[in-house]
Amino acid sequence: MTTGAQGAAAESGADGPKSTKSTKSTKSTKSTKSTKSAKAPGKGPGRPESHLAMVRRARRINRELAEVYPYAHPELDFRNPFELLVATVLSAQTTDLRVNQTTPALFAAYPTPEDMAAAVPEDLEEIIRPTGFFRAKARSLLGLSAALRDDFGGEVPGRLADLVKLPGVGRKTANVVLGNAFGVPGLTVDTHFGRLVRRWKWTEQEDPEKVEAEIAVIFPKSEWTMLSHRVIFHGRRVCHARKPACGACPIAPLCPSYGEGETDPEKARKLLKYEMGGKPGQRLNPPPDFPGSPAPPLGAD
Repeated sequence: MTTGAQGAAAESGADGPKSTKSTKSTKSTKSTKSTKSAKAPGKGPGRPESHLAMVRRARRINRELAEVYPYAHPELDFRNPFELLVATVLSAQTTDLRVNQTTPALFAAYPTPEDMAAAVPEDLEEIIRPTGFFRAKARSLLGLSAALRDDFGGEVPGRLADLVKLPGVGRKTANVVLGNAFGVPGLTVDTHFGRLVRRWKWTEQEDPEKVEAEIAVIFPKSEWTMLSHRVIFHGRRVCHARKPACGACPIAPLCPSYGEGETDPEKARKLLKYEMGGKPGQRLNPPPDFPGSPAPPLGAD
């Protein structure tokens, strides 16, 4: 999602949130020192990484990320499954911040599927305009709201097979809703998740469904939802697409792609985003354990 109860970690300074400050700084120091001399996994001459070794490394990365981001959560504001479903649909091709800045007015005008299904299209489009592609998104919202009203008694279904039948809802959106509104484990394969798991050599697949299938067999099902949050958090804060902050990465010794980004620790720290860089997160209403500051409302940023 560009990925209420769904949260977003925020920022508490260059050293990270207080609850993990010592852990992060220690891990970061170890990482930046050791990676300069350590060989990347599977890159030794004539010694390709075995599948078993990759699985062990992947699971260790997950454990390390759990220590770095103990507060990882969805970065969309929502209070119920319907709000999460709508917010996730709106998050396509935009940031979670922009969605969070837009949904207060949207849900004030249309708090239920019945209300949204009856909306005047032009009025709905105007409210969601800041999220981009507002005409197509309005059609999806009108269609899924009508389907919820007519086929599911105005309630968001808690089954993948039902969710993916709704207009504008694919597996990624369905897994977000299932994992964060219903507690049903699911992998959220957004652009960040797909990019990082390929960078870490967990898979070579490009198709999201194939990525999901290959990653699902590496981890216990109980880990899927939180793994998604941790990977997406790391992709947004440290392991950026064009210039990853390798020199400030706490899992650098485990990364076969170390060196693709900035390796100098001081320069790398300047690339950190959100709470890792001491700036607000994406949520206007973050959860209580959020270590950084809330995002500003629409028009204040």
